[in-house]
Amino acid sequence: MCPKCGRPLKKCICRKENAASAGDGFVRVRRETKGRKGKAVTVVSGLCLDADALRQMGKRLKSKCGSGGTVKNGIIEIQGDHRALVVEELEGAGFSVKRTGG
Repeated sequence: MCPKCGRPLKKCICRKENAASAGDGFVRVRRETKGRKGKAVTVVSGLCLDADALRQMGKRLKSKCGSGGTVKNGIIEIQGDHRALVVEELEGAGFSVKRTGG
C-alpha cells in the first residue's frame, strides 16, 4: 500500500503525478484555438519536470506574461498568444525550445 494515497502500489496515483515525463529533450510551444470558441491559448508541452516544479514553472510563465492559465496532465496552458515571451523565458531557463504549429 502507498503511504500517501492509501492505494495499492500498482494503482498509486501520487507516483504518477511526481514522475517526470520522458521526452526527446525539446520543449514545444504552440498556439491553440480549437475547442475554446476562437480564443488563443499558448500551450507548453515536453517539460521534463516533476509535478511541483511544473507548477512553479507555470506560475513563473503566467506572471511573466501577465495572464492566467493552468497546469494539467504535464502541460502548461497560458491564456492568450504569448509564444514569443514563453520561448524567451524557457530558453533563459536553459531549455531547448521549438515553436510548433505554424
